[in-house]
Amino acid sequence: MYEYNIVRIEMGALKGKPKEDHHEIIHAHAREGWRLVQLFAPPAMGYGTSTFMELYFEREIKA
Repeated sequence: MYEYNIVRIEMGALKGKPKEDHHEIIHAHAREGWRLVQLFAPPAMGYGTSTFMELYFEREIKA
């Protein structure tokens, strides 16, 4: 069985860059046994960038 964790990262309004360092979030989760499964960013808004991204992590539940 697996458990999941979803981390939402807001994007900056002007430049469309993440407000948090998504690389560091991925590394921090990996150190805790999480595996990155997917990075989701919704379709771009009228000004050409997404407003957020979500990182989907999973890890096996140890019985």
